[in-house]
Amino acid sequence: MPSLNDILAVILGGGRGARLYPLTQMRSKPAVPIAGKYRLIDIPISNCINSEIFRIAILTQFNSVSLHRHITRTYNFDAFHTGWVQIWAAEQTMESADWYQGTADAVRKQLFEIHATDAKYVLILAGDHLYRMDYAAMANFHWENKADITVAVQPVSREDAPRFGLLKREKDCRISSFVEKPKDPEVQKKFVSRDDEKRPFLGSMGIYLFNAKVLMELLTQHPKHDDFGKDIIPEAINSLAVYGFDFDGYWQDIGTIRSFYETNLALTTPRSPFTFYDPKLPIYTDTRFLPGSIVEDSKLKDVMLAEGCRILKADITHSIIGIRSQISAGTTIKDSIVMGADYYDTELTPHSIQIGIGANSHIEGAILDKNARIGEGVTIRPFPRDTDLDHGNWYVRDGIVVIPKDAEIPAGTKIEP
Repeated sequence: MPSLNDILAVILGGGRGARLYPLTQMRSKPAVPIAGKYRLIDIPISNCINSEIFRIAILTQFNSVSLHRHITRTYNFDAFHTGWVQIWAAEQTMESADWYQGTADAVRKQLFEIHATDAKYVLILAGDHLYRMDYAAMANFHWENKADITVAVQPVSREDAPRFGLLKREKDCRISSFVEKPKDPEVQKKFVSRDDEKRPFLGSMGIYLFNAKVLMELLTQHPKHDDFGKDIIPEAINSLAVYGFDFDGYWQDIGTIRSFYETNLALTTPRSPFTFYDPKLPIYTDTRFLPGSIVEDSKLKDVMLAEGCRILKADITHSIIGIRSQISAGTTIKDSIVMGADYYDTELTPHSIQIGIGANSHIEGAILDKNARIGEGVTIRPFPRDTDLDHGNWYVRDGIVVIPKDAEIPAGTKIEP
């Protein structure tokens, strides 16, 4: 039986992350903070570690400094461990001077590094999903079926079918056909794979396990195929053993500001669909050695509160308060994500506005990125859905007000419809 040690995990860091802008203004998509203290990249890396897959490569090309810093601080195996987590950034070589052109092209440009690991299997993962998954179970399924490629699939409703790549899977779990985001109901009928009226389809999760030799052949024989979902998988179905592995747990694509906002705030509710509280399968992140948070004479309801914060006489509802957040007296926060700060203000960092939220401010329906400085008496309220605005030191995306990293909002500012 093959071993998990034979698997190399390759996490796709994404391109410019335009749909998550301005959160990706100064960082790559996998480095975007989530749930107050984590980063998106922590999810697939933690899943790998919990699945005992210990060789992990992360492909990036845009704004990778923040991500690189987080990886080197957080994921260090000891001298007696053979595992590693590395960043493979896009680079100019004698063979290519181009950027990554798609998911498959990113892996193609790193085939030399993949070959050097001597891995027999390559697990392809995305860096912008929230889920908890045992990749070892997927690997065992792959080996038992003697598959060339295994695609992780999940049930999809009729309403969500146009958003997914749909797979037609036979009774032996082999995938016989594929269609990318079909909108025509007649086309959708041909891809019914489940006896479930509400969720009759199977959608690709963007998680693939390849035999390494098969992956290399596909990428070299089809140099114009730049994307796994659109090009490589449909091509492979025609001639190779491609199987679908069932996953019916919580899985959320965090590709847009709206999905990022709603996924985060869902974590604050008593019946959150995903929990970070799992002693056996934890989500790892940077160990910061921060003090416990201080909450003075405040009212908090449905709040996810990270460490190192100081909250004074505030009213906070249905919100996430990230690490090192400083919230002054008289402030109301509702339906918002406050990412916190990378450091505390000191005499060495003089500013007219301190990091955090000033006194008597009202923050509602907003995302405040790291190190934001909100003056006293600031009002922020949500805009109607589908509203997009660019205003220099603040933005609106799909009605959600976004204060970018390191931005300053002067005292008395009103950001509202």
